[in-house]
Amino acid sequence: MTETTAAPTMERYYSRRAAEYERIYEKPERQAELDWLRNRIPQVFRGRDVLEIACGTGYWTQFIAREASRVRACDLNESVLELAREKPIPRGKAEFFRADALTLEGVPGGCDAAFAGFWWSHVKKGELRRFVSRLDAKLARGAVVAVLDNTFVEGSSTPISRRDAEGNTYQVRKLANGEDYEVVKNFPSEDELREAVADVAAEAHLETLRYYWLLVFRTK
Repeated sequence: MTETTAAPTMERYYSRRAAEYERIYEKPERQAELDWLRNRIPQVFRGRDVLEIACGTGYWTQFIAREASRVRACDLNESVLELAREKPIPRGKAEFFRADALTLEGVPGGCDAAFAGFWWSHVKKGELRRFVSRLDAKLARGAVVAVLDNTFVEGSSTPISRRDAEGNTYQVRKLANGEDYEVVKNFPSEDELREAVADVAAEAHLETLRYYWLLVFRTK
């Protein structure tokens, strides 16, 4: 994954974090919701050709591929893509390639579905509608899009370190090697989510859990 004006920092952070990335799925209090999501999200993409944005280590790719006809998954960091290619996914069901998740340059068009897991929160508020427009341009008409991300929960989520003039919030992330990185991490309201996709979505449905939210919409 990478991000807008802080792209070099974000790219370096996710590259260094590759080997420990999936620890975020080990929090005991979140297991019931993760179990539900691991079943729910593949159902959204049954039989579809899915473009996955910022796939990271392929954690969600492996579940989506069980129901999708094919998954084309991109990330900016080769270090996480190497781990993604080792996931137990049947041959021919998933393709991993390097591309910028924000600009979508080099991303193939024509897929009839898309998934973005824990990427939306790293896009600055001022960039979101442009990102959504770029994504829409890559997809077939009537494509199904699912966006998964975090809800802020005191005591479970990493504390917010600061808020900028645009309203973006940040967290300081510490890696196992002791390095600290400040990253954009937004927690949008339902109104903000609906506004961001209003130009491209024919219909949208928000599913809210305690620790996560899942926005599913169909493009016009």
